[in-house]
Amino acid sequence: MQISKKSLKQYVKRPKVTISAAILLALLIWFAFCLPKPLFKSPTSYVIDDDKSQLLGASIAEDGQWRFPYDPDVPDKFSKCIIAFEDKRFNSHLGFDPLAFGRAIKQNLRNKRVTSGGSTITMQVIRLATHHNRTIWNKIAEIMMAIRLELGYNKKEIMALYASNAPFGSNVIGLDAAAWRYFGRSADKLSWGEMAALAVLPNSPSLVHPGKNRQILLKKRNLLLARLQQQGTIDSTTAALARFEPVPDKPMPLPQLAPHLLQRFKADAKAANLSDTRITTSIKSNLQQQVADIVEKHHQVLKANDINNLAAVVLDVETGATLAYVGNVSHREDPETESDVDVISAPRSPGSTLKPLLYASMLHDGLILPNSLIPDVPTQIAGYHPENFDLGYDGAVPASNALSRSLNVPAVKMLQQYKYERFYDMLKRTGITTLNQPADHYGLALILGGGENTLWELTGAYADMARVLNHYNKNGGKYDANDYHHPKYFYTALKQPNLQNNGLLDAGSIYYTLQAMEEVMRPGEEMLWQQFSSSQRVAWKTGTSFGFRDGWAIGVTPKYVVGVWVGNTDGEGRPGLTGINTAAPVLFEIFRLLPAAREWFDAPSGELVKINVCPESGYRAGQYCINPIEQYVPKTCLKAPVCPWHKMVHLSADRRYQVTANCVSPDKMLNQPWFVLPPSMEYYYKTKNYRYHVLPAFAPGCEQNDTNPMELIYPKDGAKVYVPLEADGKRGRMICNAAHRVAGSKIFWHLDGAYVGQSSAFQQMALNPAPGKHKLTLVDGAGNTVNINFEVLDKNK
Repeated sequence: MQISKKSLKQYVKRPKVTISAAILLALLIWFAFCLPKPLFKSPTSYVIDDDKSQLLGASIAEDGQWRFPYDPDVPDKFSKCIIAFEDKRFNSHLGFDPLAFGRAIKQNLRNKRVTSGGSTITMQVIRLATHHNRTIWNKIAEIMMAIRLELGYNKKEIMALYASNAPFGSNVIGLDAAAWRYFGRSADKLSWGEMAALAVLPNSPSLVHPGKNRQILLKKRNLLLARLQQQGTIDSTTAALARFEPVPDKPMPLPQLAPHLLQRFKADAKAANLSDTRITTSIKSNLQQQVADIVEKHHQVLKANDINNLAAVVLDVETGATLAYVGNVSHREDPETESDVDVISAPRSPGSTLKPLLYASMLHDGLILPNSLIPDVPTQIAGYHPENFDLGYDGAVPASNALSRSLNVPAVKMLQQYKYERFYDMLKRTGITTLNQPADHYGLALILGGGENTLWELTGAYADMARVLNHYNKNGGKYDANDYHHPKYFYTALKQPNLQNNGLLDAGSIYYTLQAMEEVMRPGEEMLWQQFSSSQRVAWKTGTSFGFRDGWAIGVTPKYVVGVWVGNTDGEGRPGLTGINTAAPVLFEIFRLLPAAREWFDAPSGELVKINVCPESGYRAGQYCINPIEQYVPKTCLKAPVCPWHKMVHLSADRRYQVTANCVSPDKMLNQPWFVLPPSMEYYYKTKNYRYHVLPAFAPGCEQNDTNPMELIYPKDGAKVYVPLEADGKRGRMICNAAHRVAGSKIFWHLDGAYVGQSSAFQQMALNPAPGKHKLTLVDGAGNTVNINFEVLDKNK
């Protein structure tokens, strides 16, 4: 029988048919889009795992639940247990099991109350996602949505959704959280007895409660084990042993091996608006625990001096990945320790830890050679008066020695030459982000900790230098721009090399910087460590901030960088809180945990050249340098100036005096090259260097040349001076220093035109000028004159 088109149109136009079709279409549309997106919207805990995917720590979710993020990998034991207990036809039905549903209806009618819902695991996932009340209409909706879920997800994914969101008693949601909260282990490490105990909990999550319902839980667990044995899933021996295992009593605390890293990840994830709140970090659990133990051990000693806080970080040089992250001591029971503060990411005064970057920068720009002499004399620049830690002066020191000894005055002199504006820009280019003020705000104090840096970025900068040096030869003498980056606490795919002919710092300059840093004497070892072949070779630097508020130590090997900070989070300074005394011992104890590098950094031969160097000054040998030596230096040092302190002098025949053509004929003169430092440098240098020979005096009757043999060391011209009160309340005196090249010469001192005294052997004068501007004049016996202006500040203004 054929239906005409006209009849079909008339049939379709009937109201009942139209309404039925519309309802059917609406149901189909509802069915297609009935699942919530995302399926689960509940907040999850922030979770960090170590590099082996084992739990380091977790924080409770915003709604007060322990709910770990979705995990697609469900242990096979749990799947078998939950299927046997909840839904034995899970792997064959399409979300709805008519047999189980019919059986549940019969049980409910027989008992005249709801004793079984007949829900499949898939239907329970829907209920967990939608929070439906148990009504007949919601049950029908659950069935339809369960079928839709089965059409869009495979069985493994549905099981994972269930395992991640099922309730396990108290405020524990999901299998992962339950395994840690009840057994202190990850779910994949649970026994059959433990897994069976967890599998029965979603059905009655109130069974786990301190001191209650243990017998009910035990009975249900054992029934499930018997069922698993009957199915052949486990054998009789396994079942018998599992029944002897105790059931959980109450939740256990989760591991907190890296609480400050968890705190950092939580902040980073929120800032980046990440949906995934779990991360596999690069942390090595064993090393993390060992470093934490070292920090705690030293804290027990340091707290006797009211030094409450320590932090340490270990980086892998090649990747910049963090291997250990101890942001602070862990004593939350003691409010004074402020244990929650993550000092690794906190801006603090870095003390001297920026000096290696300045040294490398000056080598890179060809301003010095590795051992060029740097002035080390009392210095006052625009009111800034730096001092060395020991308050002494050497007159002049090799740049490498100034770095290894961490001398402040030479560092300021180097920065004055390099320009603090340029150094500020260079630090920014290395990735330092904590210098929030303009360069003029910091000035020359930048090199002594006048700014703020974080342990995170500083250790990263040291790792950058080591990475550049490691890669230079591997990259055929080229530089990878990607070698400069911040540390990371997780592994990422390495970027393709972005090779360039030049780097931010050349490999030769970095190589000599690390060489100088290796020369530092280790605390308590007095160079004896060099006698032991098994000792780690470490290039390292300490730092101490003004007021003894921060102690730093950062060490580098070809494989690792270790950074340590010691101090008080509230900024309180303490006597003896220095980098060398507090942070360095921690640094080397951590290095003893790390595998010793078999080889040191390879010399970057492509960046080194051999030149003649003046042995006295450390600069390129000039025409008057005596016995120059050949040395390898960075190629950039070819731009460095020649030795400025060798000159030709004219001596009498017996070499006792200097002479001039005005008093001795040229044929009777002896011309000899001589290493001559400026008077202020010479004044200190000759006391520390017995090989230094002071120029002979001029012969009687001989005119001196235009060089003034006299120099005022303190105060400098334009200085602003504050004269403090003495202990008895009386106004103190300012001690003025001068230097004269001719030993024993008399210097006559005048203040504002008035004679105040003379000096000879020790060229010092104690003055007590009133507040205001003054003029100081020095005159020696030969009529040489030095004039400077200075200002004494009024303490009341």
